[in-house]
Amino acid sequence: MVSLKDVAQRAGVSIKTVSNVVNGYQHVTPAMRERVQRAIDELGYRPNLTARHLRKGRTGIIALAVPELGNPYFAELAGAVIDAAARHDYTVLLDHTGGRRDQELLVCQGFRAHVMDGLILSPIELESEDLLARTDTSPLVLLGEREYDAPYDHIAIDNVAAARLAVRHLVDTGRRRIAFLGAREESARRPAHLRLRGWREELDAAGLPAGDDLVVATEAYGREDGARAMAALLDRGPRPDAVFAYNDTMAVGALRTLADRGLRVPEDVAVVGFDDIDESRFAHTPLTTIAPDKEAIARLAVDCLVDRLAGTAATEPRRARPGHRLVVRDSTVGRTR
Repeated sequence: MVSLKDVAQRAGVSIKTVSNVVNGYQHVTPAMRERVQRAIDELGYRPNLTARHLRKGRTGIIALAVPELGNPYFAELAGAVIDAAARHDYTVLLDHTGGRRDQELLVCQGFRAHVMDGLILSPIELESEDLLARTDTSPLVLLGEREYDAPYDHIAIDNVAAARLAVRHLVDTGRRRIAFLGAREESARRPAHLRLRGWREELDAAGLPAGDDLVVATEAYGREDGARAMAALLDRGPRPDAVFAYNDTMAVGALRTLADRGLRVPEDVAVVGFDDIDESRFAHTPLTTIAPDKEAIARLAVDCLVDRLAGTAATEPRRARPGHRLVVRDSTVGRTR
């Protein structure tokens, strides 16, 4: 195995100089940095990241806990977090909570604290009181739509504004009876409530109906849930001319039901999703959707965690709002080619 000493001998410098280059210290001259880097490349030297973290009293591992690894959005987000963490020489441990409060509490309270330096958590069921009662002292960064009155960094797009953008697009295409798929019975406490609020606010602003007859509650947010919700909505009557689904997987399920019922998309019913997962581009009818900036979400979450670990973060918790955009596809405007 190539060592720092080997690199120092090849470059004709001290081991300390090689260490300074490897660790990115700024006081190394450009010429010396180039000289050392050339020796590193020639010898194929790779830093011992484990030893480096251990010298700082850390494991070099951060955890990411999400409700559903089988959900394409969380799978894509996990990939972005892994990439962002690698830029800080961290490895990511993935955890799957199933959106269950007992599992979220277990992860939040640090039952794996001995193997990780910090946690990025996307909770579904936790309440502010749970977070305030947290005794684990490792850094915690929250993701997702839930809003918490707790002293932890929180990274989330503006879900109300994003939902309004989706509904405004439907209104602009001439839709007048726009439904929402994916509400929950306890909407004020559940993840869908901000998107539902945005849906209602935009319809109110447009002077269009936003009654409960246009809202379908679901137990979960998968394809089957979307298919069932769409069927329930059609069976109620009168038929909507557009639907805004809580996420893309529900929207894909809704597309399936509409096809089974012989309805055309978007001529009879337009459909908008949320998340811009890869599947949305390759559905039989490519899906118009809201695209959160997943890379920015991941980067901000990891940066917050690293700053907390380094002691360089502000005392007050950070509330970051990554961007989002509307991606228009065939499910609302038809084929343009």
